Amino acid sequence: MAAFCRDCLRDTGDATRCPSCFSPRILHHAELDTLTICHVDCDAFYATVEKRDDPSLTDKPLIIGGGKRGVVSTCCYIARTFGVRSAMPMFEAMRLCPHATVVRPNMDKYAGVSGQVRALMFDMTPLVEPISIDEAFMDLAGTARLHGMSAAKVLARFAARVEKEIGITVSIGLAANKFLAKIASDLDKPRGFAVIGQAEAAAFLADKPLTFIYGVGKVAAARFAKDGFRLIADFQRADERDLMRRYGAEGQRLARLARGIDARVVDPVRERKSVSAENTFETDIASFRPLEKRLWAAAEEVADRLKEKQLCGSTVTLKLKTSDFRILTRSRSLENPTQLAGKIFEASRELLEREINGTRYRLLGVGVSALADAEDADPADLIDQSGERRAAAERAMDRVRGKFGHEAVVKGLALEETDDVALTPKASETKIS
Repeated sequence: MAAFCRDCLRDTGDATRCPSCFSPRILHHAELDTLTICHVDCDAFYATVEKRDDPSLTDKPLIIGGGKRGVVSTCCYIARTFGVRSAMPMFEAMRLCPHATVVRPNMDKYAGVSGQVRALMFDMTPLVEPISIDEAFMDLAGTARLHGMSAAKVLARFAARVEKEIGITVSIGLAANKFLAKIASDLDKPRGFAVIGQAEAAAFLADKPLTFIYGVGKVAAARFAKDGFRLIADFQRADERDLMRRYGAEGQRLARLARGIDARVVDPVRERKSVSAENTFETDIASFRPLEKRLWAAAEEVADRLKEKQLCGSTVTLKLKTSDFRILTRSRSLENPTQLAGKIFEASRELLEREINGTRYRLLGVGVSALADAEDADPADLIDQSGERRAAAERAMDRVRGKFGHEAVVKGLALEETDDVALTPKASETKIS
C-alpha cells in the first residue's frame, strides 16, 4: 500500500511515524498513486483570514457576520464546538456562544486571499474549476512527469505552501471523481487530507443517509423515504431502470452516485449562474417605501458586479424572507439582457409591489441570472428612447464614480421618474457601503 509523510513527502511504508521527520501525518491508501481528481476547501475561510491578520483572536471563538438580525457567514472551529454554524441567525449564534468575537465580513480582503490560493492551484494544473470563493476542484492527470511526483504528493506540497506563504489552511479530498472528492474533503477537517478510492466507494457510501448525496434535501429525502429509500444502500440495491421509471433523469443520477460513479469532468471554464445581493434588516419591514429604497441599493450592487465581471442577464429574481423565516422568490424575464441598475430595479420593483400585503419582511435580495457576455447587454430600443437616455445617464454616473468613488453620485428614489441625479446624498437616499 502506497504511503508517504504529508510534511516531508518521504515514502514511509507501514510506519506510523515518518522515519525522517517523525511526523505522525502519514497518508496511506491502495489507490494513492493513481488518483488525480481532488477537491480543495479552505478551512473556515473568512474566520481563518481574520485570525491570521489579528493574532489576538487565535484562541478565541470567532464569528464572521454582523447585526442581531443577520446570519453567520462562517465561524472558526472553536465557535463550532458551542454549536454555532454557518447560515445560523446571529441572535441564535450569540445565545450559544455569548463570549464570541464578531467581525463583519470584508469581501474584498477575502477575494484577494482567494486569488492567492487560486494562483498556487494553477502552478499545479490548468484544470482548476472554482466552486466558490473558498473551494475548487482540480484534475492533476498527466502532471506527474511535470512535477516529478504523484498527484497526492503535489497536493500535500500545495497545502504546505498555502499554510506557509498565505497563512491559512486547506483540507483536500482526493478521489476517482468529483462527487467522491467533495465528500473526502469534509472527512478530516481542518488541515485534512482524505482519500476515497473507486474500489471502496460503494461500501463507504452504503450506510450514509440519502442527504449525503448533493441535491437531496430534507423534502426530497422524505419523498424517497415514503418509497422505501432511506439509505444510500437502498438505491444501490435498486435497479437503475426502475429508478428511472420512478424519478426520471434524477433516478439515473442517484443510482450512479449511490455506487460512487460520477462522469463529470473538471471544467476550468465553469459558467457563473447568477449574480445577486441581499440585505437582512435590523427590524422587520412591511411598508413599500422603505423596502423600495433597499431594493434600489441591492439593484445597484448587482449592477456593479455585472459590470465588473463583464456580464449581463435576462432574468431578474426578487427574494424576500418573512418575519417567520419563510422565503419567497419571484422572477421576471426581460426582453433583452441587462447590466443596468435602473432596469434591474424596475423589474424587481414590479415584483415587490405584488408582495406588499401587510406581511413583514426581515430580508430582501435581488439577483440576475440567464447570464451572457456584456456585449449583449442593453441593445438600443428605437421605440423607447427614454430608456436609452436613462441607460446613458447611468453609464455617465459609472464614469464619475470610477474617477471619484461610488459616493460621488447618488441617485435618489424621489427622482426615479426623471434622468436627474443628486450630487449630494439626502437622508432618504440609499448608498452601498
